[in-house]
Amino acid sequence: MRTLALSLALLAAAPLIAADYPRAEISNGPIHATLYLPDAKEGFYRGTRFDWSGVIASLTHKNHTYFGPWFDKMDPQVHDFEYRGSEIVVGPCSGTMGPVEEFSTGGVALGFNEAKPGGTFIQIGVGVLRRPDDSPYDRFRLYEIVDPGKWTVRKGADWVEFTQELSDASGYGYVYRKTIRLVKDKAEMLMEHSLKNTGKRKIETTVYDHNFIVLDHQPPGPGYTVTFPFAIQATEAPDKTLAEVRGNQVVYLKKLEGKDRVTAAIQGFGATSKDYDIKFDNAPLGAGVEVRGDQPLQRVSLWSIRSNVSVEPFLALTIPPGKQTAWKLTYLFH
Repeated sequence: MRTLALSLALLAAAPLIAADYPRAEISNGPIHATLYLPDAKEGFYRGTRFDWSGVIASLTHKNHTYFGPWFDKMDPQVHDFEYRGSEIVVGPCSGTMGPVEEFSTGGVALGFNEAKPGGTFIQIGVGVLRRPDDSPYDRFRLYEIVDPGKWTVRKGADWVEFTQELSDASGYGYVYRKTIRLVKDKAEMLMEHSLKNTGKRKIETTVYDHNFIVLDHQPPGPGYTVTFPFAIQATEAPDKTLAEVRGNQVVYLKKLEGKDRVTAAIQGFGATSKDYDIKFDNAPLGAGVEVRGDQPLQRVSLWSIRSNVSVEPFLALTIPPGKQTAWKLTYLFH
């Protein structure tokens, strides 16, 4: 952990694009993407919150950028993120980018509540972690990684497949596979997932995609909309001076700057996958992206600051021992 903290401290002082992190380049013609690869020693993201696979450092289509850095620096002393003058500085567990995903079980990592201080628990897509004390679970805390599992990466010209195999003395074990695939000759990307339970205990978890949309690295403002296929019921409505709900859209009224933040808890979706269809559009830029899922939504949150817009759609997964589940997300860039 001391070595990890030191490497993160060095990262905080350097430009984000300067270090030569393990990466893969893929393209299908319309889309070009750069992905950072899982690596416990040299990887760009070594936090203990988000899945290490599928971190998209850059994705471009027709001279527009859709994913990339939403922060300026990383500092291991920062809890989540903070503003320092004109810069956004993140902690090691929040410092990632692209359509990254986080797993949780009742708001904590798998097996955390059962683990005694010094015992282990699992963060799917990260590894076996150690519970240091009796403090409650904190997704922004950097936990000791006891075992990152076995990561395997396969690559083609327009796809990358990530596989993590992991087991723990607690009785949990799994094979997690994610493939990022660019559809031939189309402005379309697939994120295909499978999770097989190889342990002795049932896996019950939720997973959500943070998205971190950064359209041309421009702040959201007038002309930016987020559209759902259902009439939005916002149990927590956004700040009325910044954005408002209009039917099935969240409409931005003011350019986000400084510490402006737009958040909302989105309701109104049904029990089928047809409501997992979210459109981000920036009319002044003439660019946008649509995200479709093939599973029913469990819940949806909206979170955005001046550097990105994130809709967080949650899925619920229950996997008995020996069984496997699969889900897919489709990104359509325009």
